Amino acid sequence: MPLSSAKEVASIIQESLEKVEQGTNLVDSAGNTMTDVVASIQRVTSIMGEISAASAEQNLGVTRVGEAMNHMDESTQQNAALVEQMAAAASGLKNQAIDLVQVVAGFKLVDDRNTLSPITEKIQNKK
Repeated sequence: MPLSSAKEVASIIQESLEKVEQGTNLVDSAGNTMTDVVASIQRVTSIMGEISAASAEQNLGVTRVGEAMNHMDESTQQNAALVEQMAAAASGLKNQAIDLVQVVAGFKLVDDRNTLSPITEKIQNKK
């Protein structure tokens, strides 16, 4: 029986060695998987950082666009006020031009160059 016991022990040792090798392979595989997981986490962290930076940049851009829109609104309101002022000034100039035409219409123009207008005669008579 010692021979069969020795064969049995050898068989058990062989099975144990195979199981240890399988366990070693599983540990190596698990180690590789963990390394891959860590690398993936690092890539995700890097991408999240890029997204965060892009979001901050986009936020700054939106803020600048808002400021530009406010500036354009202010400029538009100022331009509208200036247009109103110019329209009022143009209306005033029109009224003055109408008054000037009426005043000038009161002057008598003389076709004969030797004859003086009544206003010119008055001026020359005062001299």
